[in-house]
Amino acid sequence: QAAAAGLDSFLSFMALLSVNLAILNLLPIPVLDGGHLAFLLIEGVRGRQLSFETRMRWNQVGLLILVGIMVMALSNDFLRYFSF
Repeated sequence: QAAAAGLDSFLSFMALLSVNLAILNLLPIPVLDGGHLAFLLIEGVRGRQLSFETRMRWNQVGLLILVGIMVMALSNDFLRYFSF
């Protein structure tokens, strides 16, 4: 729809999409960039690095959170599309 409305609308939509993606990427979920920043902050406060096992465990938790969000969004879309 934005592409059919003209170049200005399309570029505005693309800019909005890009900003939203950047904000979501900065959420402090370990798999995302915000999670890496959170790890750096924690390591800076503690004065030492987190162990590899701890970092991997939190990355697994973050991945499960993201997969859960995607499953919920996809199921919501299917339910809305098929009107259950």
